[in-house]
Parts: sequence; structure tokens; C-alpha cells
Amino acid sequence: MAPMGNVMSGAEAWSHEGNSVGVLVLHGFTGNPSSVRGLAEAFAAAGYSVELPRLPGHGTSIEDMLGTNWVDWSSAAEEALSRLAESTDRQVVAGLSMGGSITAWLGTRHPELSGLICINPAVVADAEVRLFVQGLLDAGDEVMAGIGSDIADPDVTESAYEDVPLKPILSMFEAAGEIAADLGKIQQPVLLFTSPEDHVVPATDSDFLADAVSGSVERVSCDRSYHVATQDYDKQMIFDRSVSFVDRVTS
Repeated sequence: MAPMGNVMSGAEAWSHEGNSVGVLVLHGFTGNPSSVRGLAEAFAAAGYSVELPRLPGHGTSIEDMLGTNWVDWSSAAEEALSRLAESTDRQVVAGLSMGGSITAWLGTRHPELSGLICINPAVVADAEVRLFVQGLLDAGDEVMAGIGSDIADPDVTESAYEDVPLKPILSMFEAAGEIAADLGKIQQPVLLFTSPEDHVVPATDSDFLADAVSGSVERVSCDRSYHVATQDYDKQMIFDRSVSFVDRVTS
């Protein structure tokens, strides 16, 4: 693990100046930009302008993440979207896992967005899991064992923290409850990728999102991949379908 404050190799934020269409790409909880860098580069190769921020507390050491919460991450994502909007005419947001949660949250707040791409989004806060996490916190724990690098391809490892910081994940659960009530505000087209075999976020989260939004939903099953599908066997399919989607909703 990198020393406190030092960014892990490959975990740096990344941006690309392209045409008048901008795509914001968001990584997941305890992950970093490296897990979605391939997707960001696919958008750049297609000519789009891209912002790939490193969310607060991520990509350095888990100690840096302990004091962060949903407000920090979502605010950083919204700031990146604002930067993108200054230099582009139309914007799409794409996110993996918690990045998918933030994508949905931005969709409820920014009706001007042309479209949303969610990959195994975490949008449901399981009551039992929340109670379990709260119990660990009450017992004085700060972290629990994580399920990072949930990838079917044995030759690929996600650059993510090995443990899960408890207070931050509780803040994500609390936010999920608030987002759920607002999902009906999403009228933009949604491209939704779901791995049936996901050991981090159940596929039922995708079902919930698809049922709750008001706009059109295009669903794609990532049958060969686990949670971090953007680094797994279906990654090229995700890249190709996502670029086609952005082309369609911004043309």
C-alpha cells in the first residue's frame, strides 16, 4: 500500500480534451481511476472530451479514506462535471459501482445531461448489512475485510484497498436511501450493465434502478464478468456499447 498521501501508480486522475461532447467517468468505492481508465480512454479515442477524477480518499491509502464520506465524493464528481460543462455542449456520466450510484445521483440533479451509463451500480442499502456495519463501528472497529478485485479473469487484479472503511461505507448506505426516493426524476436515457455473478453488489440493485427511473433503459448483461466488469472479460463489449450509446444520445 502506498504511503499516506502518495497516489498509487496508475491511480491518478486523468482528463482528455476532445470535441464538444464530454463524458465524466467515475470509479467505485475503495477503487480508483485505474479500474475505469480503459473506459475513459475508449471515450477519448472516439473523440470525446473526458474527465476521470480520483475521488477524495481513494488511490492513496485507506487511512486517507477514513475521514471522507458521500458528500466528499459526490461533490468532487459534481465539480468535475462542472469543469466538463464549461468546455463542452453535451455531457454524459458513466460510473462503476459507487461511481454508478453517483452517476444516478447526478442524473437526478442535472436533467440537462444527455445520458447515464451505470455499471453494476450500488443503489440499494441493505438493512442487514447496515446493521452489521453499525455493530462493528459500535465495537470500536474502523475497517472490515473487503471484497476488492472481484474479477473473473485470473490474470487481472483491481488496484483497490484490501479493507473497507466502515464510517465511509455507512455514509454511502445512507445516501443510497435518499437517492432511491429521487430516481424517478431520471428522464435521461440509461445504459445499464449488470453482471449476474457479482460478489459485491447484487444484480437486484440494477433491477431496482431500471424499475425506478422514468427514462428509457437499455440493459446489457455481462455474463462473463464479476463486479469490476470494466477490467474483466466483458470490458471491450462495455467500451464499445458505451461509445455507441454516447454517440446516439448526443447526436
